Amino acid sequence: MKTTRIAIHGAAGRMGRAVIQAALATQGIKLVAAIDRKDNAELGEDVASVVGQAPIGVSVGYVIDPTAEPFEVLVDFTQPEATLSALELCRSHKKAMVIGTTGFTPEQREQIDAAAKDIPICTAANFSIGVNVVLSLLGDAARLLGDAYDVEVVEAHHRHKTDAPSGTALAMGEEVAQALGRNLKEFAVYSREGQVGARKARAIGFATVRGGDVIGDHTVMFLGEGERVEISHKATSRLNFAQGALRAASWLAGRKPGLYSMQDVLTG
Repeated sequence: MKTTRIAIHGAAGRMGRAVIQAALATQGIKLVAAIDRKDNAELGEDVASVVGQAPIGVSVGYVIDPTAEPFEVLVDFTQPEATLSALELCRSHKKAMVIGTTGFTPEQREQIDAAAKDIPICTAANFSIGVNVVLSLLGDAARLLGDAYDVEVVEAHHRHKTDAPSGTALAMGEEVAQALGRNLKEFAVYSREGQVGARKARAIGFATVRGGDVIGDHTVMFLGEGERVEISHKATSRLNFAQGALRAASWLAGRKPGLYSMQDVLTG
């Protein structure tokens, strides 16, 4: 079995800790570097100690040094600006990158697209294997049910999440829109308040819930006359996202430059 050497950007965050735990438990993955903000309390600590495990001799730093830390793939779960800064460093040093950050603007997405001409990048709104199976199911359901069914996407996350709707909810909406031949930008409805009138035909609605420690719940409803079809995914642990990201990292190592999806990982 080949070993993939990874670095984690955002190591002390909620997802970063999950990736550390998964990396320490996954054969074929070697964690060689961990990076977080300069003001983080875990700075300088052994990365395994951050998740309560025995030290492995890798400290949490705040500078990515691809020459001193011989990683092949950087796994990034941070914020858009931090991700793009790391992206340029990976691009200049020809390192692959797994991007789990969400909330990018269209202009920031263009920066990722441009970098993918020089390095292999895997991006996903959600690295959960289950969520990616749901995305496939949504396309099939939308094509079979057609325009006779209204579509609503409902998502819930913890109180600390900063973007809305979630990247996963948007990916689900996009999957449905493509299957129905719609442009999501044209048909998406992100808020309803006051006298909004009757529901517009072919609209794809989004509803957002924020509170508590919800890891991630997503439901797509297809609402017809006399029945409702719901396709849901509920995450009970961040480890499923982390395991998917590591699977993507192993798959990505050694690939040609390009922009890859989790669907590429699962089917390739």
